[in-house]
Amino acid sequence: MIQVPVLTTARLTLRAPGLADFEPLADFYASARSRHVGGPITREQAWRVLAAETGHWTLRGFGRWAVEESATGALVGLVGPWFPEGWPEPEIGWDLMNGHEGKGYATEAAFAALQGAYDLFGWTTAISLVAPRNAASRRVAHRLGASRDGSFTHVRFGEMEVWRHLSPEDLAAGGIEAYA
Repeated sequence: MIQVPVLTTARLTLRAPGLADFEPLADFYASARSRHVGGPITREQAWRVLAAETGHWTLRGFGRWAVEESATGALVGLVGPWFPEGWPEPEIGWDLMNGHEGKGYATEAAFAALQGAYDLFGWTTAISLVAPRNAASRRVAHRLGASRDGSFTHVRFGEMEVWRHLSPEDLAAGGIEAYA
């Protein structure tokens, strides 16, 4: 069994995803908010998404963390390193559960996840794939210091924007603030 590291930020705890996360995940995937990440889908399909999220840790040695609000324990999203079959290269992905958007959680968690991908897993580069109509995700990528780096056509999701994140060296030289 792989040991999933726990990361913390000022407001969030990034931890292993698990069965307790299923209900908010199923609610998110049943909603129109999931349209940029393959939804809406059924509860049975949402179960498979949760299984893929937990299994990714075993298959790749890294994966997206379940992100909870430290003060309340509420699941606010799934954020982190992601590299399933069919992806052009490893990415930092983020999905926020219903009711948790607009609070800066995606940016806060994705920055911690990016640093984790570099420090814990030895990544030297990372991208994020953003659906062209997902303006909120584009804003998160921009706030993280990422820049547009072409397009990628996914077999299921269609045309995606590729956003290239700052390198580990660029983060160490001043991080996001130096590029904002």
